[in-house]
Amino acid sequence: MNYRHAYHAGNIGDVLKHIVLARLISYFQRKDKAFRILDTHAGIGVYDLASEETRKTGEWQQGIAKVLDADMPAPVAELLEPWLDVVRALNPEGGLRIYPGSPEVARRLLRKNDRLTLTELHPQDFRMLSEHFAGDHQVKAIHLDGWLAMGSFLPPKEKRGLVLIDPAFEVTDEFTRMGEAILKAYRKWPGGTYALWYPLKDARAIRRMHDSFADAGVKDVLALELTVGKSGPDTRMLGSGMTLINPPYTLADEMRLVLPWLTDVLHQGPGAGWTVTQLIGE
Repeated sequence: MNYRHAYHAGNIGDVLKHIVLARLISYFQRKDKAFRILDTHAGIGVYDLASEETRKTGEWQQGIAKVLDADMPAPVAELLEPWLDVVRALNPEGGLRIYPGSPEVARRLLRKNDRLTLTELHPQDFRMLSEHFAGDHQVKAIHLDGWLAMGSFLPPKEKRGLVLIDPAFEVTDEFTRMGEAILKAYRKWPGGTYALWYPLKDARAIRRMHDSFADAGVKDVLALELTVGKSGPDTRMLGSGMTLINPPYTLADEMRLVLPWLTDVLHQGPGAGWTVTQLIGE
């Protein structure tokens, strides 16, 4: 329980995760019917980039700061607009002081009939999260292990929705735990959309997780990867990936527009690149 997302807010991993999250929400909103989002490892909601934690790492300077400073072609700007509108709304005087975590990105993009369930196990982070959303009838914050939350809150009563999973990766078997939790949830709610974020440091563990999905008969699995340099188990994180189960049919083509541009903007050295791969068909 040592991991705190405040040290990494706005970094290259957040950029990928929040772009994808905003695109998923935009797709869900094409239909009037309500949906629910379950964010299993929610953090505190919003982050002060001048805090002691963020100043220790400064990771946001290689992530969101570069995105905001870059020239953006019109097709990319249109796709990034929902996410960046949230960032700008939190910094009304310009500049970049406050960065939204995934709960805040999701909350600001919800319609009146949509709902957000947030679980967080870290005691201090949960207190800050619950205080931030206190009194908000569309948001429920719960002090609970995210893996248990997937067993408790799925399927949602809305029948439509998204599970966002971004664990701490503090333990060596996190990919195994993630895969097992997803398979249990998928059996209960095979029609839900699942979005799994992870660092690109252990290719074998990622492959084993993907293989477990195929072996269990999971359908429609998409993998996205963004690397800004060559990294490995013993280096700092220079790349992250997302695996999506039941993604919108539009997402792969959207990411084929966004990821090449992001790679150019965020690159830090040799090895930068991106991939969009349909791992398992529908």
